[in-house]
Amino acid sequence: MTAVAARYDQFKALDTEVLAMSTDSRFVHKIWQEQELSKMVSGGVPFPMLSDAGGKIGAIYGVYDEAAGVDIRGRFIIDPDFVIRAMEVLTPEVGRNPDELIRQIKAFQHVRATGEVTPSGWQPGQVTLKPGPALVGRVWEAWKP
Repeated sequence: MTAVAARYDQFKALDTEVLAMSTDSRFVHKIWQEQELSKMVSGGVPFPMLSDAGGKIGAIYGVYDEAAGVDIRGRFIIDPDFVIRAMEVLTPEVGRNPDELIRQIKAFQHVRATGEVTPSGWQPGQVTLKPGPALVGRVWEAWKP
């Protein structure tokens, strides 16, 4: 979460909202912000930290572990029409990659704006593909891994 907080300006520049959510109470979030997060990122986490007490939202997103009473760590990219475009769920031992998250947001925004598709590892300015009959059997001509 603090890795995303450290790049928050980049997310805002992409017109992206960032929310954090856990089964912890708002009081736990407040103490965590004051005692830990603010020491990792100047000023602490600048985006809302929401409480999913009881895991109802986590259950809808498929990340609530009922036996443990916690939401499993994950991230979701939700488009302006509230459609989940991507999700990544990892156990706590392995951290998520905010640079990859930013790359994916840029790719989804490009796809939404142009109707083109982005190949693996795409970065802005690189080759995109235009879906349609002309592309069938010819992807290899336009894109090399």
